[in-house]
Amino acid sequence: MSYDALEATRYYFDKAAKILDLPDDVSLQLKTPHREVQVECNIELDDGSIGTFIGFRVQHDNSRGPFKGGLRYHHHVDAEEVTALATLMTWKTAVVGVPFGGAKGGIQCKPWDLSPAELQRLTRKFVDGVYDVIGPTKDIPAPDMNTNAQVMAWFFDQYAKYRGYSPGVVTGKPVEMAGSLGRASATGRGAVLATLELLKTLGEDIAGKRIVIQGFGNVGSWAGRIYQGLGAKIVGISDITGGYVNPEGIDCEAAATHVAEHKSLEGFAAERIDGDAILTLDCDILVPAALGGQLTKDNARDVKATIIVEGANGPTTPEADEIFIERGIHVIPDIYANAGGVTVSYFEWAQNMQHFYWEEERVNNELERVMKKAFKSIHEVATKHSCDLRTAAFVLGIGRVWEATRLRGL
Repeated sequence: MSYDALEATRYYFDKAAKILDLPDDVSLQLKTPHREVQVECNIELDDGSIGTFIGFRVQHDNSRGPFKGGLRYHHHVDAEEVTALATLMTWKTAVVGVPFGGAKGGIQCKPWDLSPAELQRLTRKFVDGVYDVIGPTKDIPAPDMNTNAQVMAWFFDQYAKYRGYSPGVVTGKPVEMAGSLGRASATGRGAVLATLELLKTLGEDIAGKRIVIQGFGNVGSWAGRIYQGLGAKIVGISDITGGYVNPEGIDCEAAATHVAEHKSLEGFAAERIDGDAILTLDCDILVPAALGGQLTKDNARDVKATIIVEGANGPTTPEADEIFIERGIHVIPDIYANAGGVTVSYFEWAQNMQHFYWEEERVNNELERVMKKAFKSIHEVATKHSCDLRTAAFVLGIGRVWEATRLRGL
């Protein structure tokens, strides 16, 4: 990665730990992962050669419930990144109050270079290496960067060969395979709900706000469509092929259809700019929903937005975060802003465990209830300690995990 994700996560932790007045031994206990697994995944590639890939699963904390966290396929995946993301998941689940701990997984690969058959073999091989340490009451993976419902279906099927029918082993599954209605849009929807809650405290409305979205994948595209439906104007979007802007507004439905047909925004009918320039475009709200480490000390002073909604994990470096605090820019942190995904994953898991399934309206209403309640708690902590929203979210999450850890005892 372009920055040290683990160091950044620990920086935010230490800042909150000072407010909580945590002893050093408690801080060390809470930061240390419970288990780190690394597996070799050898598969036969379509051309008959052998492909060797490294898979990771880091289980950070389970004091509040089973481990929970995504599985990403990317060539930058490494042990440190996965550990940082697993740690963030621990605080994220605590912030929104769902009864899980934090985990994360990944396979070091370039998924765009692999055929669907190769991806299926790779997913099944990874399950072969980790099935003993995961399960509906142990550790529940979910989709993340470059993984989706299909990958979760393969994962679920391979696990079933060892443990029998266990739909609760992963979330983000296809609805036809015991997935939940509303799961696909959940992370993007949660980011929009988080935005609405902040705007309420500022006495502002979403209608007419100019929004830029970096990363037009699952999170960015759903957020864009939902913002647009509420009367906001999406003036810029981007993906790996570059940035696409239109001051009059981009039709996110049309953009999503274009991506579904062409696999990227390449050729979309809008002015094309350099991908990095999207972050400093003139707008009211910026939604970084791509990779980590995108907002840095080099571009933080050029950001025009007054509100940043972190759709991605770790998009803001600590140096950039301090600049945003100094500039009075409101940052809705990742451990709250993108928690819609894990919240609806919890709903899916609960449905799986009960074998009783909900209507989409109920899923969306329950998500709204959770996001509103979590923001109220974060805002109260921020007011009490006169701190920014990120620090408040970490104080809230770490405090809840420490309380559970203390109650369980050594």
